[in-house]
Amino acid sequence: MNFVPQHHTDIELYKALETVHREQAFAELHRRYGTRIYLYCRRILGDGVLADDMFQETFMSVLKSAEKLTIVENFPAYIHKIARNHCLRAKERRQQPVEFDEESMGMFDKSLEQKELSQMISMAIELLPEHHREAFVLQMYDDLSYEEIGEVLEVPVTTVRNWVVRAKKKLRTILSPYMDKVRDTNPDKSY
Repeated sequence: MNFVPQHHTDIELYKALETVHREQAFAELHRRYGTRIYLYCRRILGDGVLADDMFQETFMSVLKSAEKLTIVENFPAYIHKIARNHCLRAKERRQQPVEFDEESMGMFDKSLEQKELSQMISMAIELLPEHHREAFVLQMYDDLSYEEIGEVLEVPVTTVRNWVVRAKKKLRTILSPYMDKVRDTNPDKSY
């Protein structure tokens, strides 16, 4: 029987990690989640080299957990939770403030104005309390639902919703003077 990884769900692929189709299943999970997990690590850590290490640790942990026959019901939340734990441990070891750079925000080759806005957003995100920042990043950049974020952060959905709302409100407050300045200098553009 021919195993076609693209025809399987994440959970089926995760279960296949303990079979003869291990390499194919792993490659497909890596293809589906590799970029997302790397960018998550990059946004949380602000350091490409350390993010790459934690990205690799995350996928190694997924392999090890499959060997232990860990039961997983929501793979996106599960892999993000693993990545989060690795990133938090790395930050504890590093004991440095988080820095967000342009590349970690996925912003390349933009006009000077867009680059400035990107830097302002990065600095504003850095000013958020850590749990608000994590919830915001998981929702806005990793496109996780409130339920999935709750699983990753191990908090109720209502808490996640509150954190995301507060993060967005604080970001609007922080960025409003800049946006007002941009509107004043470019009145014919809508922001």
